[in-house]
Amino acid sequence: MTPADPPAAAGASPGASGGGGTLAGKTMLMSGGSRGIGLAIALRAARDGANVALLAKTDTPHPKLEGTVHTAAEAIRAAGGRALPIVGDVRDEASITEAVMRTVGEFGGIDIVVNNASVIDLSGSLELATKKYDLMQDVNVRGTFLLSRAAVPQLREATNPHILSLSPPLNVTPKWLGAHTGYSLAKFGMTMATLGLAAEFADAGIAANTLWPRTTIATAAVQNVIGGDRLMRVSRTPEIYADAAYEVLRTPSRERTGQTLIVEDVLLAAGATDFAGYAAVPGTPDEAMYPDIFLD
Repeated sequence: MTPADPPAAAGASPGASGGGGTLAGKTMLMSGGSRGIGLAIALRAARDGANVALLAKTDTPHPKLEGTVHTAAEAIRAAGGRALPIVGDVRDEASITEAVMRTVGEFGGIDIVVNNASVIDLSGSLELATKKYDLMQDVNVRGTFLLSRAAVPQLREATNPHILSLSPPLNVTPKWLGAHTGYSLAKFGMTMATLGLAAEFADAGIAANTLWPRTTIATAAVQNVIGGDRLMRVSRTPEIYADAAYEVLRTPSRERTGQTLIVEDVLLAAGATDFAGYAAVPGTPDEAMYPDIFLD
């Protein structure tokens, strides 16, 4: 697989799902997106000629993380899209309001909201700092709800409106809810907020779904927080997430909403037959991939 055309290289023909066409001219507002999965989703949309507004804190380079909201915007433009970098904090309602207003002012409306910004800390309950617990709740749950809500008036006017949150299905088993209670609450909260919005605004035709991978994804969080080089070697690239998101976001909104979707299942339904090209380390067999949390 090459980033230029991932669905075909993964064994599917582009458009195999019979979705709602391309994202050309659509406007996406995303939380985060300076790097990793969010940037991959933005670049996939940009290759269609989409407009992408990024609300992110990374105004200046981080000593341990590559990319800022400005370098992400440059990459989006290079991929064929239009970009609007917005320095702000998804925890701050004023930042969200400004992001919506600037996006509408620049591009004329909002068709898609992607709730990508997320904080991870897998500490047990006794070890988890209260400050980090609050941060996960504020970014993951509150940010998802507030950004989505702020965009609803614009989404009502869109022809194919979507909200997509990068969060897991509600697998509230002791295995996962008890493994890292603070983080689980925050990620499940993202999903519950999204499913609630799906039900509340179904009559308006606003799709709201979640998307989650079956394996770990090679991102800075996996490298620095979860598993280091060992886990990176048995992860898939962010492009698999981006390709699945693309399939979801181009589907007619009234045909798919209120669902907790799995990346690989979405791509299989779109005609993919082989995920080998998504291995972070080429040649790693599928059976060696490390399963993500919350699924099994």
